[in-house]
Amino acid sequence: MSTTEQRVAIVTGAARGIGAATAVRLASEGRAVAVLDLDEAACKETVEKITAAGGRALAVGCDVSDSAQAAAAVARVAEELGAPTILVNNAGVLRDNLLFKMSDSDWDTVLNVHLRGAFVMSRECQKHMVDQGFGRIVNLSSSSALGNRGQINYAAAKAGMQGLTKTLAKELGKFGITANAVAPGFVVTEMTAATAERVGMGFEEFQAAAASQIPVQRVGRPEDIAHAIAFFTGEEAGYVSGQVLYVAGGPLN
Repeated sequence: MSTTEQRVAIVTGAARGIGAATAVRLASEGRAVAVLDLDEAACKETVEKITAAGGRALAVGCDVSDSAQAAAAVARVAEELGAPTILVNNAGVLRDNLLFKMSDSDWDTVLNVHLRGAFVMSRECQKHMVDQGFGRIVNLSSSSALGNRGQINYAAAKAGMQGLTKTLAKELGKFGITANAVAPGFVVTEMTAATAERVGMGFEEFQAAAASQIPVQRVGRPEDIAHAIAFFTGEEAGYVSGQVLYVAGGPLN
């Protein structure tokens, strides 16, 4: 068994969408994968897809913004799968609204899940990475980090993920740990479907409108993002750290 095949990965928000696609992709490369989501039962489909293909996977229910739950989840993964040395901080929620309509709760919920969750999970996993002398942290940012009407909370969280990533890279590099961020553009997920509903458009119409503004003339799929994440988690990416890769079908400016 190669070193790569022995790695244990944690993917948060992995019950569906980008997280599920990432968990399946990493498992296909020989990783044992902990599939984390708020509802453990919701992880069943992702876990079954991995195990049906001969991989090892574990469903774990966890609110990543809760320090105690995060610590318990990481401890369980370490006990049942092995020390986690790959972490993909993908968990996220939307609470879109314009500034004058946005509540404190809308702001706090989004910042807590995205940014606090990534901080807490990184803090818990780095202990195992330091012990192993190897680690890969990949944080999910977004093209919305550049600013997006109606998403002041989400944009702030995703911009924060980039600062978090660069700081993790500087602090943890000497331990053999890299930290990078992937920033998707338009990707077909339940979250983008919810955005279409918020702005009063049918999802097909919403996708077509987005595709017309993208240089490659199509919208993204969860697998497109999973491919980029997989690169950053590999053994060969050890000299790439503190980077933000926009996966958006073209330049954004």
